[in-house]
Amino acid sequence: MLKVENLTLHYGASQILYGIDLVARPGAVTAVMGTNGVGKTSLLKALAGRHPYSGGTITLDGRPLDHLSAAQAARAGIAYVPQGREIFPLLTVTENLQTGFACLPRDQHHIPPRIYDLFPVLQQMSTRRGGDLSGGQQQQLAIARALIARPRVLLLDEPTEGIQPNIIKQIGEVIKLLRDEGEIAIVLVEQFFDFAYDLADDFVAINRGEVRLSAPSSEVTRDKLLAEVSI
Repeated sequence: MLKVENLTLHYGASQILYGIDLVARPGAVTAVMGTNGVGKTSLLKALAGRHPYSGGTITLDGRPLDHLSAAQAARAGIAYVPQGREIFPLLTVTENLQTGFACLPRDQHHIPPRIYDLFPVLQQMSTRRGGDLSGGQQQQLAIARALIARPRVLLLDEPTEGIQPNIIKQIGEVIKLLRDEGEIAIVLVEQFFDFAYDLADDFVAINRGEVRLSAPSSEVTRDKLLAEVSI
């Protein structure tokens, strides 16, 4: 379980996050929702060690992670799929996947067949450069690269952004499969309301850097959630 308590974050003198509390359970999708600029990506960056947080605690399975770096977060089992994907455009699909080996012991430096079961197109395009893939294929590559590291927590930032509907559906099916396997806690930041609403087991709505709603999906109606995440 990933547990975040009273997390604050600043960019210089500007405070972005104010006392964020969040719990992400294995076998569940926790959707973090809100309008642009409320701090959703900043939260994921703090969890992934991409930006230092100012205060509060992050624990994974009861173990404090302190003010972790990106490398420490990855070794602890937190995988981050950033907005914009950040694949290596001049490396092949296979080489992009192999970059996920960095935090694994040498005897695990192989691409599991399961990766290609989840994303068959990556096997078909294994020798193609990442920059030559479509946006949807790049998103699949970015998620697959994160899964190579065998994470305990998967952070997904806007996975449907700029992607064609058929690929969005495929990505949704992969997220459902990962959730149902019960081993990974998934934190999803998503502006596509219906996609997030259909997938999430728990909702956290943020407004102006503060949590305004935190509840399981069984307690949140569509209208109530829309009211919390709309301008």
